[in-house]
Amino acid sequence: MSNIYKQGENRKQQLLFPPSIDEYINKDNPVRAIDDYVELLDMVELGFTKSALNSADGQPAYHPKLLLKIYIYGYLNKIRSSRKLEQEIKRNIEMMWLCAGLTPSNKTISNFRKENAKPLKKVFREFVLLCKELELITGELVAVDGAFLRANASKNQLVTKKTVVKDLKQIDEKIEAYLETMEFADSKEKREKRLIPPTNNLSKMKKRKSKLDKDLALLEEMEVTQYNRTDPDAKLMKKYGYSQLSYNSQIVVDNSFKFIVVTEITPKGNDMQELHKMASQTKEIVGEEVKTTIVADTGYYSANEIKKCQEDNIEVVVSLPNTQKVQKDKGFFSKDDFIYDKENNHYICPNEKILKQTKSTTMRNHNIINYYYRAGSKTCNACPLRDKCIPQKTACKRVTRTQLADIVESHREKMKTYEAKKIIKKRGSIVEHPFGTIKQNLGWSHFLVRGYEKVEGENALIMFTYNFRRLLNLIGITLFRKLLIALRDGNTDDIKAEILAYIAYIRVYCFYFLRFLEFLSFREKKCYYLRY
Repeated sequence: MSNIYKQGENRKQQLLFPPSIDEYINKDNPVRAIDDYVELLDMVELGFTKSALNSADGQPAYHPKLLLKIYIYGYLNKIRSSRKLEQEIKRNIEMMWLCAGLTPSNKTISNFRKENAKPLKKVFREFVLLCKELELITGELVAVDGAFLRANASKNQLVTKKTVVKDLKQIDEKIEAYLETMEFADSKEKREKRLIPPTNNLSKMKKRKSKLDKDLALLEEMEVTQYNRTDPDAKLMKKYGYSQLSYNSQIVVDNSFKFIVVTEITPKGNDMQELHKMASQTKEIVGEEVKTTIVADTGYYSANEIKKCQEDNIEVVVSLPNTQKVQKDKGFFSKDDFIYDKENNHYICPNEKILKQTKSTTMRNHNIINYYYRAGSKTCNACPLRDKCIPQKTACKRVTRTQLADIVESHREKMKTYEAKKIIKKRGSIVEHPFGTIKQNLGWSHFLVRGYEKVEGENALIMFTYNFRRLLNLIGITLFRKLLIALRDGNTDDIKAEILAYIAYIRVYCFYFLRFLEFLSFREKKCYYLRY
């Protein structure tokens, strides 16, 4: 009986013409797109280290283009560790092709990422500008969002002022109690001296106190409330009752094809001061001539930030926080129940009494002045609605109005419009999925580098990888390589028209394909999917 299975080649058979490594990589392999794109970059202009070596002394260095190719390939394929990248270079046929037989060590690979944080940010920006030139980024509607991405630091190395002060108080109490016990034991007979604690406890407690004193002095010197010995720039951030040492990664995503336009790292645990900064950076990319609308969730709501955006001619759509819920849950009137009379500068309460402005003011939230309006205690005590307005121990009702109240009220009215509600519904579909794609499809778990500047570089690298994959998925590898040839030749008009025509064709095809599926019954759909 003949062998019915396919047979492989004899591994020991000598070949007269062995295949080249290039034959193992097909023309539509993404690794060719990586190689072509990096070859177009000017590494000297981008500022990569060792990109302009003139000396021939010692062993030649690995070209920055090679190391950048390695990282792009690794991040596209969920391989971020420098040690794992070194392994892949020696066993992965695609990496062998990409590196052309060179095998840099994990130390060389790791140092490249640490030493080139700023150039990596420039690589991300260059790719964004390329997408804008191809009209894949319009900037008319963008959405901003942030995520806490875990730092490469341990909670065990975290020092917080609150904990240090608490521990110092406890250790002082223990030392005082120990000394009192010693004094009491010395005043008794020798037979009672067996009750004295071991003498080495005092030395241990004093060492502990000395360490806590040093930690407190360090925090006061740095003027911070927390400090991590592993990564001093990482901060303890809390969300949904869970806390971890993290960095706050901010992204702005364009509505047209969901490309990330701007990304930045901030050590702050909230987004209230990030709206204007991210919006202004977006305007630098898309151009001042474009009328930009930026949409965000309630975490970005700040009257001061909205004011700055309006001054820069940036339309803002930010969800309103429910600040009156606490009062309503207690059964009290909310601030919305008090009507402001702008002409006479006073508030009218639900009982139609007047709350006049007081002379006292406060300065809060980045030098924003707060004004106070109140009624007299006699008026509030005689009011039949007092129990629905203020607690029993409160003398009178007081209402706060900020310096930017007019901006707040106009923004609230705008958010009631149909257009604003429609944009808010789009926000999730624009900006939520990139972080999910980065974590799941690109294997993101935590930063591998330490320090604010290095983390910014790695963050830019992962966001560039997201944009790179998105463009490959959008236009295909063949068309992308044609684009790179056109860029090299300096003639992009024809390829730009071809890309836009290709995208239009795909959209029309998808539209009619979805309409076709709508007319099929469940059984017909199942048969169709099984067939294809």
